[in-house]
Parts: sequence; structure tokens; C-alpha cells
Amino acid sequence: MNDCIFCKIRDGIIPSEKLYEDEEVFVIRDIEPKAKYHYLMIPKRHFKLLSEMTKEDEAMLSRALAKIPTLAPGLGLENGYRIIINQGDDAGQTVFHLHIHILGGEKLPV
Repeated sequence: MNDCIFCKIRDGIIPSEKLYEDEEVFVIRDIEPKAKYHYLMIPKRHFKLLSEMTKEDEAMLSRALAKIPTLAPGLGLENGYRIIINQGDDAGQTVFHLHIHILGGEKLPV
């Protein structure tokens, strides 16, 4: 996707500090945080919605979710965190490249 901001970050076209990166995903800070700590875990492969995933994407997403607990202490999330994946306009998805919001560092409203 030529106009995707996350693809441009992935490719180094737009600079951003990657707090974690492996062959499948990377983690950056959200530029409009909704909590004391607000990170985005972004798959390197571009797809918009969970419904667009391939079997390989499903396996990657499973590995990505399993990685979050190992990253949490280094991200200031020792006391817990919330994971959100927005899907579509009604859910508030503003960047149409699947990504996982990870929020914490404070007591979050229910």
C-alpha cells in the first residue's frame, strides 16, 4: 500500500522509534495516546481487517499476541494492560492496516 502510514514506517520512509521489532511485527508509541502508555503493535504484512487474514496471518497474530506479555515489563505495563483491535469505521479504525493498541501504565476506565 503506497499511502499507508504504517507501511511507510515499516519501510523507514517515515521515521519512528521502534521499541520492538522482529520479522513479523514492530511496536511504536501511539502519537495520540489514550493512556499513560499507549503502544501500537503492527504486523509488517499489510491487511486491513481480521476478516482479510490468511492462515499464515492467523499464526502470526497468535505469535504477536503471545509476545505482548514478554514485552510488557519493559514497556511500563507491569500492573496490567488493555489490548484493542479496532475494526472498521464504526469501531474508530483510522489507519486501515491492522494494528493492536496496547494501553496501560495507569488505572484505565472500564
